[in-house]
Amino acid sequence: MATRRDGKGGGEEMGRRRPRTAASPRSGTAPAPRSGTAPIPRSGTAPISRSGTGPSSRTALALAVLALLTGCTNLEGLQDEGRARDVDAPLVLWPGSSPAPPSRNENPAVLVPVPGVPRIPGGSMADANPLAVLDADVGAQGETPPAPGAVRRPVLHDLTDDGKPDLLMAVDLGPRISELRVYSVQNTVVTRVLVVRGVLAGVELAAGHLALREPTKDPRYVSVTDYVWDGHAMDLWNLTLDDARTPQTPQAVGGSP
Repeated sequence: MATRRDGKGGGEEMGRRRPRTAASPRSGTAPAPRSGTAPIPRSGTAPISRSGTGPSSRTALALAVLALLTGCTNLEGLQDEGRARDVDAPLVLWPGSSPAPPSRNENPAVLVPVPGVPRIPGGSMADANPLAVLDADVGAQGETPPAPGAVRRPVLHDLTDDGKPDLLMAVDLGPRISELRVYSVQNTVVTRVLVVRGVLAGVELAAGHLALREPTKDPRYVSVTDYVWDGHAMDLWNLTLDDARTPQTPQAVGGSP
């Protein structure tokens, strides 16, 4: 405010400069903010920010996450081993030559009734004479029955899952080769259900399975042939390789299971 006195002492004359006023806004419209200034928010409310809601913000966020993931990736141990080797199909020699299919007599699991032995109405091989059964079976094949000293102790075990024991007989044909024969009662008839000849490094029974262990060309491994009764015959269940191990001497197996 400016005060000016005149020379005549005639009191004070107040001189005021009228402030500039903005044009009154039209009814129903908000005043336009000055250039470079933000609108003043209403009392008790914060200005609404649109940051992070646009496509460019989402893209920037995705790139930041990708950078973090890339930074955490450990590339140690990865290396280029060069061009992959070409894979060629094996060269088959004499493709037109193949062995004839096995005959019925060559099937180790074919069911063969043993002639010359009494029937067993009870269905248990525990009621049979083990040596008499073995001799009758071998003789029916036109071979000489084995000497008693070559026959291992008979074993009774239920392999056909009928609750009644079957008979397992093993014969040592020489210092290396042995033969295993398994007998069961089928409809009161003593029947051979399996015969296997080979280098028997071990014979094992477990959960109804009969496993035969035989050596391979590599002394570290043995082949394991697994047989199981399928309701009609001793079925070849599996063929695998296993580590060779020192034969163990478990508790003697015999009698009804």
